[in-house]
Amino acid sequence: MLKKVALVSAIALLLLGALLKDSALAAPSDVNAAISNAQTAADTTFVLISAALVMLMTPGLAFFYGGMVRSRNILNTLMMSFVVMAIVGVTWILWGYSLAFAPGNPIIGGLQWLGLNHVGYELTNYLQGSNPVDVVSYAPTIPHQAFTIYQAMFAIITPALISGAIVERMNFTAYSLFVLLWSTFIYTPLAHMVWAKGGLLGSYGGWGALDFAGGTVVHISSGVSALVAAIVLKPRKTYPHRLSPPHNVPFILLGASLLWFGWFGFNAGSALASGKLATAAFIATNTAAAAGTLMWLILEKVLRSKPTAVGAATGAVAGLVGITPAAGFVTPLAAILIGAITAFVCFYAVSFKHKLQVDDALDSYPVHGVGGTVGAILTGFFATKTVNSAGANGLFFGNPMQVLIQIVAVAVVYIIAVVGTWIILKILDVTVGLRIPEEAELEGMDINEHGEEGYNDDIA
Repeated sequence: MLKKVALVSAIALLLLGALLKDSALAAPSDVNAAISNAQTAADTTFVLISAALVMLMTPGLAFFYGGMVRSRNILNTLMMSFVVMAIVGVTWILWGYSLAFAPGNPIIGGLQWLGLNHVGYELTNYLQGSNPVDVVSYAPTIPHQAFTIYQAMFAIITPALISGAIVERMNFTAYSLFVLLWSTFIYTPLAHMVWAKGGLLGSYGGWGALDFAGGTVVHISSGVSALVAAIVLKPRKTYPHRLSPPHNVPFILLGASLLWFGWFGFNAGSALASGKLATAAFIATNTAAAAGTLMWLILEKVLRSKPTAVGAATGAVAGLVGITPAAGFVTPLAAILIGAITAFVCFYAVSFKHKLQVDDALDSYPVHGVGGTVGAILTGFFATKTVNSAGANGLFFGNPMQVLIQIVAVAVVYIIAVVGTWIILKILDVTVGLRIPEEAELEGMDINEHGEEGYNDDIA
């Protein structure tokens, strides 16, 4: 009996050893494949959720801007953000993405990805044309179209930011055409120069400017263009002597909260993968927004005796704008400084704008243009490879040249935005006209531009 038990045991041990040997041989490739598939699924989920968060920022911006205007202009202001989602949502697929990210020259992308031709669901083979040997990989662990739709949300919100400077006076047809032209001829070249492989300004073979999530591409370009638009359109008929206060402050706080929430997708999502870099950008984003809010409230309390809800919302947005170019390159302590410094500068920029009597109605340039400029330059001071090894160190970590590179990149974006926006607006002015009639402006944009009103009982 014992011999039989021993024999069976020996046979069982031999079989078990053979199984373990086979699984040991197969384990590395199987495990690596499983890990790779899991990483792909996790990163794709993360980027798609981030894209949805960035999309939410545009309705959030609509509420933020909508609460600040007269009640009879609320629908028009909301529509100026909403229509961008429709226009750019189509043009980005047809030609915008190709011009922004397809291989081309240092200024603009090529036409090989028109209509998302050659842009599929593969992970690494982002074709430059019909030749499968030539590849460009922006995010090797997510499908190419996931990267495409994520970038689409940036292209959508950027021209929507400009609307804050021109509310209550620009006709809706001209604005819609402006969005079409501006997103094509201003945004796509800037996105290519900063973020695309081989772009003139960025770190993918260019001058090495750091812009993690859009300080130059999004905020400076839109803020500067907003200032140009405000000057070209000239002030509202009621400016500056008969301006109405914000008609719905809760809308402003709601909009700012949605922007803060969506900004996590904006900045953390720019890591294009779930992991430590996304975590660092997430923390930096929240920290800078909080610091910006506190700085604005402190300034209002000290200088004007009362901290306001509108001030809190504006300070949060200023802090978020300032950290956008730096989010993936700086430490949490640096994020506090960037958020606070940006809010401080933006606070005084708003006051200075009023002294100049430029009718940038909702402070698009003082918050986004100035905030993006401050954030981009401060990135050159605080950037450190300890957060993102793919980035460069800044001045405080032994690389003073990075500050100069950031300043040059900012200057290039200013020039393109100023010249390009002025040309587009002048063309529209002599073709379809920019302003609505004075009587319609005083009566309100909603009823004259859209044939409907936001409220049954007008309150302003």
